[in-house]
Amino acid sequence: MIGSLRGVVLERLLRGDHQAELLVEAGGVGYRVVVPAGAAARAGEMGGPTFLHVHTHVREDAIVLYGFPSREERECFELLLGAHGVGPAVALGLLSVLSPGALRRAVLNQDADALSLVPGIGKKTAARLIMELGPRFEASELGNGATGWEAAGANLGGEGRPPGAGPHEASANDRAAQRDEVRAALVGLGYGPEEVRQALARLPAEGGTAELLKHALRELAGAR
Repeated sequence: MIGSLRGVVLERLLRGDHQAELLVEAGGVGYRVVVPAGAAARAGEMGGPTFLHVHTHVREDAIVLYGFPSREERECFELLLGAHGVGPAVALGLLSVLSPGALRRAVLNQDADALSLVPGIGKKTAARLIMELGPRFEASELGNGATGWEAAGANLGGEGRPPGAGPHEASANDRAAQRDEVRAALVGLGYGPEEVRQALARLPAEGGTAELLKHALRELAGAR
């Protein structure tokens, strides 16, 4: 059972709207690893080093390696696979459009519209996923962002910010994180760098991640 892989990226191939395949050479062996399309760029440059957290998926006819730049993404992928009717393709689609944090928020806030942004997931499927995944996310720290300063909130007056960081700075950090999630979602949906740049430039100053992504998609639809 392979849990991680460190090596050099030799090839990168887009396999579909939400999947990419990397050929990673480690110890003289080339491993074919499937990654979310939105994470392919973060996995490493061509000819450069990479480190991936790996889920080994065993089927009757094949053994497939699924790789993720962060442990949290792999754990979220495995959590999704535990849901009824969710296979690797659907799980990769969700993680190409939504980060673990955005996915957690969508599920716990019962935001079916955010899940429906993933092609192939309709309102009924989104509602079922919310019901099934809700207890799993509630019982897990996965995707809640409670790391670093936030995890030490009890020692920082409950603010979840480093000493000296005021509310405006925290808000700016939140907005930057939202823009990163929107950027990753647009890349996962197949939009090019210039389209993504223009869509991000037109985002409103306020709004949740799902609202910002919807706004970006409307802008891109009008531009094409």
